[in-house]
Amino acid sequence: MRELGFEGFAATRWRRLVRTAYLLTGDHHEAEDVVQATLAKVYRSWGRISRLDEPDAYVHRALVNNNLTRHRRRRVRQLLVPVLPERAHSAGGAGHREVEERSVLLQALAELPPRQRAVVVLRYWEDMSESQVAEVLGCSAGNVKSQASRGLAKLRGHPALASYAVGSGSTIEGTNGDNG
Repeated sequence: MRELGFEGFAATRWRRLVRTAYLLTGDHHEAEDVVQATLAKVYRSWGRISRLDEPDAYVHRALVNNNLTRHRRRRVRQLLVPVLPERAHSAGGAGHREVEERSVLLQALAELPPRQRAVVVLRYWEDMSESQVAEVLGCSAGNVKSQASRGLAKLRGHPALASYAVGSGSTIEGTNGDNG
């Protein structure tokens, strides 16, 4: 990490940061804006940040904080479209179902309070440990556990996700960042 300059760091982390920001904002363009604003702030202090033991944790924390600030400033809840635009798929209809499942999950995720949403995204999509999430969010591991528990309970209880209950073979916890 220390050998990586800011440009290299930003280039190698861009896709992951945008994916995380998308899960936090629910909008691809907003996600790119939040990442750009975050990287602009990080750039000003890169000399100091690059010497940290975990510059990625610092950048994730800045990303979450920028999103929370954006959310507080606007006080307007972004509405996600009920169905994501379809992508080109190979033969078969499995892709359409994946789009619908992702859309339903993103809709439910968008209804979580910003802090719970940040915990769920960092913990389950970014696959961070409770202590890593606590460090990124500047809170205790116990707070991460309770926010994650409440967030997952809300997701499990969301009417649109009822068909994905634990007994149906598809679970919320089973979703991770490898799916795009």
